[in-house]
Amino acid sequence: MIIAQTALAEAAAMSTGLGLNVPPERSLPAVFADPASQAVQAMLDRLAPTDAMLLIIGETGTGKEMAARYVHAQSRRRSGPFLAVNCGALSDTLAEAELFGHEKGAFTGAVRAQRGWFEAASGGTLLLDEIGDLPLPLQVKLLRVLQEREVTRLGSRVATPINVRVIAATNVDLHSAIAEKRFREDLYFRLNVATITLPPLRERKGALPILAQHFVKLYGDRLGRPNIRISSDALVRLACHAWPGNIRELENVIHNAVLLTHGEMIQSGHLQLMPPPQEISRGADPLEPSLRVLFQKAIQDGAPNLFARVERTLVQSAFDLADGNQVRAAEYLGVSRNTLRRQLSHMGILPLRRRVVSG
Repeated sequence: MIIAQTALAEAAAMSTGLGLNVPPERSLPAVFADPASQAVQAMLDRLAPTDAMLLIIGETGTGKEMAARYVHAQSRRRSGPFLAVNCGALSDTLAEAELFGHEKGAFTGAVRAQRGWFEAASGGTLLLDEIGDLPLPLQVKLLRVLQEREVTRLGSRVATPINVRVIAATNVDLHSAIAEKRFREDLYFRLNVATITLPPLRERKGALPILAQHFVKLYGDRLGRPNIRISSDALVRLACHAWPGNIRELENVIHNAVLLTHGEMIQSGHLQLMPPPQEISRGADPLEPSLRVLFQKAIQDGAPNLFARVERTLVQSAFDLADGNQVRAAEYLGVSRNTLRRQLSHMGILPLRRRVVSG
C-alpha cells in the first residue's frame, strides 16, 4: 500500500493534463470530471430544458445543490431566481408560513404580509433541500401545492397561482422513510418524475486530483495567492482518505490547507484529515482507481519511459522507506531480496556483485 501511494505521486507528477482552466465557482463540469459523474451530467443536460420536477438523491456533501443550480442555469428559467430552502431547518410553528407565505395578522408577529418561498421563486427554480426531513403535516400541504400549482398564504382564503420549477433533494432513503411512515408515498411519486443519484466521493476517486486543484485555484484566488499549488504527496494522502463528508469535506480541507500553507506548495502535512488515511476500512483500496486514471492520463500525454520511471519510483521508495534495509524493502514490494538487489544494482544504488573466480 505504501509503495502504491508513492507510485500515485509519481504518476501525478508525470501527468501534465491536470492543470485546468477552472470554470466559475459553481460550474458543474469543474467538479464532475470522472466518467461516473459525467454520466450524471449528461442526464442533467437532458432534463434541464424541461420543466419536469427533479429528485436529486445523494449523501451529504455530494453536490446536490450544485447539481440543482446547474439544471437551473441550463434551463429556460435561467433568467429567473434560483432559491434554495432547507426543509430540515424550517421551524415547526412557522414552516407553513415560510413556504407558502402569510397575510398580515395571520399570527403573532405577522406585522405585514409576506411572500413564501414558492411565490418568491416565481419564474425560476425552487430547491427543496433535505425534503426527507419535512414534517408529515407539511408534506400533505406541499403535495396539494405541487398538484394544484397554487399556494394559499397563511391567514388567507385566496389561492395564488405559482410559476416555479421544483427540484427536491435528500440524503434520506425515502423508500425506508415511506416504510416507516415518515414520508408520504403519494408525495414521493409526485416528486419522483425524474431521479438523479449523485455518487459519493469514495466511488469516484479518479476525480480527486481535478477536484483538489479546482478548490486550490478557487481559494488561492480568493485569498490573493494565485500561485499556490498542491504537491503529488498531498494528492496521495487525499486519495487514501475515506471522505465521509464527500465534496464538501474536500473543499473545506483544501480551504484550510491554503490558509495554513506559508509557501506556494501544499504538502501532505498541511491537510487536516479525520480519520487518518491509515484507518481506511479493510478490503477497500482507494488507490487503484486513482492510479488507473493518472496512468491513463500520463499515457495519453505521451510521458516518456513510463514503465521504467514507475518501476524505479517503486523500488527507490521502498528502499527509502525501509531506511536502506533490503529485507524490509523487499517485503514492502512483495519480492525476494535477490530480486530487489538486482533492481537496486541496475539503478546504480548498489554496486554490481561480481563472482570471484579462483585461479
